[in-house]
Amino acid sequence: MKRLLWSVLLGWAGLSLAHDVTNIPLPLFPQSPDAQATDMADVICADDGHGPTGFLFVQVRDDSPPVPGLLVNAQVIKGNQAANVTDQVSGDGLYSEPIVLRGGDGVYRMLVNKTGPGGRVFSLIYHCMTAEGVHTGTEIQVRQVQ
Repeated sequence: MKRLLWSVLLGWAGLSLAHDVTNIPLPLFPQSPDAQATDMADVICADDGHGPTGFLFVQVRDDSPPVPGLLVNAQVIKGNQAANVTDQVSGDGLYSEPIVLRGGDGVYRMLVNKTGPGGRVFSLIYHCMTAEGVHTGTEIQVRQVQ
Protein backbone atom coordinates (compact mmCIF):
# COMPACT_ATOMS: atom_id res chain seq x y z
CA MET A 1 0.00 0.00 0.00
CA LYS A 2 2.78 2.44 0.96
CA ARG A 3 4.75 1.78 -2.23
CA LEU A 4 1.64 2.01 -4.33
CA LEU A 5 0.73 5.42 -2.89
CA TRP A 6 4.29 6.72 -3.37
CA SER A 7 4.39 5.29 -6.88
CA VAL A 8 1.13 6.95 -7.83
CA LEU A 9 2.08 10.28 -6.27
CA LEU A 10 5.63 10.30 -7.57
CA GLY A 11 4.62 9.00 -10.98
CA TRP A 12 2.14 11.83 -11.28
CA ALA A 13 4.67 14.37 -10.01
CA GLY A 14 7.27 13.11 -12.47
CA LEU A 15 5.03 14.15 -15.34
CA SER A 16 5.14 17.82 -14.36
CA LEU A 17 8.05 20.10 -15.12
CA ALA A 18 8.03 21.42 -11.57
CA HIS A 19 8.73 18.03 -9.96
CA ASP A 20 6.54 18.79 -6.96
CA VAL A 21 5.45 16.01 -4.61
CA THR A 22 2.72 17.18 -2.26
CA ASN A 23 0.99 16.02 0.90
CA ILE A 24 2.98 12.86 1.61
CA PRO A 25 2.33 11.41 5.10
CA LEU A 26 5.45 10.76 7.22
CA PRO A 27 4.85 8.08 8.38
CA LEU A 28 2.08 7.02 6.00
CA PHE A 29 -0.24 5.84 8.77
CA PRO A 30 -0.71 8.36 11.63
CA GLN A 31 -1.42 5.56 14.14
CA SER A 32 2.29 4.66 13.84
CA PRO A 33 4.02 8.03 14.34
CA ASP A 34 7.53 6.60 14.73
CA ALA A 35 10.10 9.26 15.64
CA GLN A 36 12.67 7.36 13.54
CA ALA A 37 10.55 7.30 10.35
CA THR A 38 12.56 8.20 7.27
CA ASP A 39 11.37 8.17 3.67
CA MET A 40 14.01 7.66 0.98
CA ALA A 41 14.13 8.12 -2.77
CA ASP A 42 16.75 8.39 -5.49
CA VAL A 43 16.61 11.36 -7.83
CA ILE A 44 18.32 10.55 -11.13
CA CYS A 45 19.71 13.57 -12.96
CA ALA A 46 20.78 13.26 -16.60
CA ASP A 47 21.37 15.33 -19.71
CA ASP A 48 18.07 15.28 -21.60
CA GLY A 49 19.37 17.51 -24.38
CA HIS A 50 19.38 20.67 -22.28
CA GLY A 51 22.88 20.04 -20.96
CA PRO A 52 24.58 18.02 -18.21
CA THR A 53 23.41 18.38 -14.64
CA GLY A 54 25.22 20.92 -12.52
CA PHE A 55 23.18 20.54 -9.33
CA LEU A 56 20.06 19.22 -7.62
CA PHE A 57 17.74 21.82 -6.04
CA VAL A 58 15.45 20.69 -3.15
CA GLN A 59 12.93 22.33 -0.80
CA VAL A 60 10.67 20.70 1.81
CA ARG A 61 7.42 21.91 3.39
CA ASP A 62 5.60 20.67 6.49
CA ASP A 63 1.91 20.53 5.53
CA SER A 64 0.64 19.37 8.95
CA PRO A 65 -0.97 21.46 11.67
CA PRO A 66 1.68 23.26 13.77
CA VAL A 67 3.30 21.31 16.62
CA PRO A 68 6.02 23.19 18.54
CA GLY A 69 9.41 21.52 18.04
CA LEU A 70 8.21 18.94 15.50
CA LEU A 71 9.89 19.83 12.22
CA VAL A 72 10.44 18.13 8.85
CA ASN A 73 13.96 17.77 7.38
CA ALA A 74 15.31 16.81 3.96
CA GLN A 75 18.80 15.55 3.19
CA VAL A 76 20.46 14.99 -0.17
CA ILE A 77 23.58 12.84 -0.60
CA LYS A 78 25.72 12.19 -3.67
CA GLY A 79 29.12 10.57 -3.41
CA ASN A 80 31.00 12.20 -0.53
CA GLN A 81 28.80 15.33 -0.50
CA ALA A 82 25.66 16.01 1.51
CA ALA A 83 23.26 18.88 2.17
CA ASN A 84 20.45 19.26 4.70
CA VAL A 85 17.50 21.61 5.13
CA THR A 86 14.76 21.94 7.75
CA ASP A 87 11.38 23.59 7.35
CA GLN A 88 11.97 25.95 10.27
CA VAL A 89 8.31 26.63 11.15
CA SER A 90 6.02 23.70 11.86
CA GLY A 91 2.90 23.74 9.72
CA ASP A 92 3.16 27.29 8.36
CA GLY A 93 2.51 26.21 4.76
CA LEU A 94 5.76 27.73 3.45
CA TYR A 95 8.66 25.87 1.87
CA SER A 96 12.08 25.73 3.49
CA GLU A 97 15.04 27.58 2.15
CA PRO A 98 16.42 25.67 -0.84
CA ILE A 99 19.41 23.40 -0.73
CA VAL A 100 21.66 22.91 -3.73
CA LEU A 101 24.02 19.96 -4.10
CA ARG A 102 26.50 20.31 -6.96
CA GLY A 103 27.15 16.71 -7.97
CA GLY A 104 26.70 16.53 -11.74
CA ASP A 105 24.75 13.82 -13.54
CA GLY A 106 23.85 10.67 -11.65
CA VAL A 107 21.93 9.44 -8.63
CA TYR A 108 21.24 11.69 -5.65
CA ARG A 109 19.88 9.96 -2.52
CA MET A 110 17.11 12.05 -0.92
CA LEU A 111 15.87 11.44 2.64
CA VAL A 112 12.96 13.07 4.49
CA ASN A 113 12.53 12.70 8.24
CA LYS A 114 11.26 14.59 11.28
CA THR A 115 12.62 15.79 14.59
CA GLY A 116 10.47 13.66 16.89
CA PRO A 117 7.39 11.47 17.33
CA GLY A 118 4.14 12.47 15.68
CA GLY A 119 2.62 12.09 12.26
CA ARG A 120 3.60 14.71 9.66
CA VAL A 121 2.58 15.39 6.08
CA PHE A 122 5.18 16.96 3.80
CA SER A 123 5.68 18.27 0.28
CA LEU A 124 8.87 18.43 -1.80
CA ILE A 125 10.14 20.40 -4.76
CA TYR A 126 13.14 18.92 -6.56
CA HIS A 127 14.82 19.91 -9.82
CA CYS A 128 17.93 18.72 -11.65
CA MET A 129 19.51 21.82 -13.18
CA THR A 130 22.44 22.57 -15.46
CA ALA A 131 25.23 24.77 -14.09
CA GLU A 132 23.53 27.65 -15.94
CA GLY A 133 20.19 27.01 -14.17
CA VAL A 134 18.34 25.26 -17.02
CA HIS A 135 16.06 22.37 -16.05
CA THR A 136 17.44 19.02 -17.23
CA GLY A 137 16.45 15.35 -17.01
CA THR A 138 14.88 14.49 -13.63
CA GLU A 139 13.49 11.11 -12.54
CA ILE A 140 12.70 9.69 -9.11
CA GLN A 141 12.66 6.17 -7.69
CA VAL A 142 11.19 5.58 -4.24
CA ARG A 143 13.37 3.32 -2.08
CA GLN A 144 11.70 3.39 1.36
CA VAL A 145 8.48 4.70 2.86
CA GLN A 146 7.97 4.29 6.60
